[in-house]
Amino acid sequence: MRIIVGMSGGVDSSVAALLLQRAGHEVSGMFMLNWEDDGGQNGTPDCHADIDRKDALAVCARIGIPFRSANFAAEYRDLVFAHFLDEYRAGRTPNPDVLCNREIKFGTFLAAARADGASMIATGHYARNAFEGGRCKLLRARDRAKDQTYFLHALDQDQLGAAMFPLGDLDKTEVRRIAGAAQLPVARKKDSTGICFIGERDFRAFLATYLPAQPGELRAPNGSVLGEHRGAMFYTPGQRSGLHIGGRAEGSGEAWYVVGKDVAANIVYVDQGHENRWLQSRSLAASRVHWIAGAPPSAVFECTAMTRYRQTPQECRVAVDGNRCTVHFMASQRAVAPGQSVVFYRGEECLGGGVIDATDAPPIGGTA
Repeated sequence: MRIIVGMSGGVDSSVAALLLQRAGHEVSGMFMLNWEDDGGQNGTPDCHADIDRKDALAVCARIGIPFRSANFAAEYRDLVFAHFLDEYRAGRTPNPDVLCNREIKFGTFLAAARADGASMIATGHYARNAFEGGRCKLLRARDRAKDQTYFLHALDQDQLGAAMFPLGDLDKTEVRRIAGAAQLPVARKKDSTGICFIGERDFRAFLATYLPAQPGELRAPNGSVLGEHRGAMFYTPGQRSGLHIGGRAEGSGEAWYVVGKDVAANIVYVDQGHENRWLQSRSLAASRVHWIAGAPPSAVFECTAMTRYRQTPQECRVAVDGNRCTVHFMASQRAVAPGQSVVFYRGEECLGGGVIDATDAPPIGGTA
């Protein structure tokens, strides 16, 4: 079987390629350039794309498989980055990894692999898939700490059916051990974190080059002014860092958190306490809902759901209405952020998910 592996230059995709080659498949590697930038401070590229490409090439040379690069930067800007900016303009907190997987890694890359004669693609994602009952299922990885099905929930049957996840039954320690034993040059390379197009730069400074923002007031829920923020669109519910409020004589002494914002009025609301009531909600409304099977289990059903990556799945009841749904949780949820994804599970299986529009957290000022 001819398989093209999406090579990121990291240890996970490198071990995925190695395992497929050892299994006797005809394997080649493709490095995807998804972002082009003039560079960060001192002219140094923040995405380290050239370093990653060279690492991917070195791995392919080490294990003896063909390698090539593909430039998907234009597709990424049109299909992922433009949406990312639109969401921030609307005052939401988007998750570009979900869209990148659907549109680029399992969209543009899959199409390029098929045009190159491959029947399957593979990645270093920690996930599993299975064909049961006439359809493909997306299953959680054995290593729960690394499971990435949250970011893969928007894949459809065609995409999932053409994908292989060689690391699905492995934990990270074993992946590192395999890489070291095979003397792969990336065996000890640090895992990448964050969003590639931001890299090591200050997030707000980067975003401000595309979305000019004005400073505004930081207010308590009662309306009193506590300080100044750098632009309401940059803040998300539950955020603690970057507020620069400090201790206040009338405060409780607890840390301050973002609890709401009014983008139109350019106001960010903050309050003290990790578990303060403004961050609590029991239900949410979501749109752009996608079901991996092509349809939901039923119009109303019970399952578990995650509203952020690495969260323990929470028991809930889901009511579906077309491509929208409402979700009621059995326990209160903290800092659920509009723009992020709610992803549904039944046991090991990821059912799909949607984009959070609103919650029933207590409204503050002009926030919803």
